Amino acid sequence: MPFLTTHQRALMLMIIAPTLWSIAGVITRHLEAARGFEITFWRSLFSAIAVAMVLIGQQGITRAAATVRSTGWAGVLSGMMWCVMFVCFMIALTKTTVANTLIVMSVAPLLTALLAWLILKQQIPARTWLAIAAASLGILWMFVNGLSDVGGQHLIGMLIAAAVPVASAVNLIILKRVGHGVDLMPAVFLGSVFSVVLMLPFAWPLQASLHDVGLLAVLGFFQLGFPCLLMVRAAKSLSAPEVALLALLEVLLGPLWTWLGAGEVPARETLMGGGVVMAALILNELAALRAQSGKKARVGSVADPTA
Repeated sequence: MPFLTTHQRALMLMIIAPTLWSIAGVITRHLEAARGFEITFWRSLFSAIAVAMVLIGQQGITRAAATVRSTGWAGVLSGMMWCVMFVCFMIALTKTTVANTLIVMSVAPLLTALLAWLILKQQIPARTWLAIAAASLGILWMFVNGLSDVGGQHLIGMLIAAAVPVASAVNLIILKRVGHGVDLMPAVFLGSVFSVVLMLPFAWPLQASLHDVGLLAVLGFFQLGFPCLLMVRAAKSLSAPEVALLALLEVLLGPLWTWLGAGEVPARETLMGGGVVMAALILNELAALRAQSGKKARVGSVADPTA
């Protein structure tokens, strides 16, 4: 993609990543026996294999192992955040509805923007705050009919789900703070390994059929490992709130794939709310591109005194 700017390439990667994340629901609908903890175990195992293959393919075994070791505390902490996201999402789904889980997760862009402002001292444009607010309202609208009673098990599930946006926000701040000096792609590998070790005792005895293992391999490779690597790469050129906001495409596209691939027809509120989310994402990116073009034009006029 030599004709694209660095920002545009990062933007494309950050569109591909949540698009791949969003296929989880439709694929899990076709599982035969694997459930909950076992899904997380197999998905994380294949994610670890996928990331290891990418690192070894790029660097060779010796250099890849050295790269994993060189990530230091930042890599371990980022890996722990990936592990929290991998595990808590699936556990939350065993305690409450998909709608409740996704509504809680949708606060990630707001948390990320707040942490970027507080820790990175990053100035957040007003357009991004407006986009976050509009997208959050759109997601709430999408799932308003599915929002279940928040008592008992549902409350527990939503509290567990709350760990996902917190871990996501912390992870993005880590990526932005040290990502240019340390290769944090191995952190995805560490997060997958942490998740495998944590889930195995709960998933045992394993009951997945070969059919299930095949589908979970697709999830591990193409729905988890590969898109997480894309996000790490994209985060180097996008702001933390921008990454978190674009990640909402997962919430937007998930019901669409489930409709097309599993026959779950979305409600009217889902379609209308999805339209609001998509409009917020598109308008925010168009405004960002316009601001960048204006900045380049000003720089060019200063550089050329005859302009």
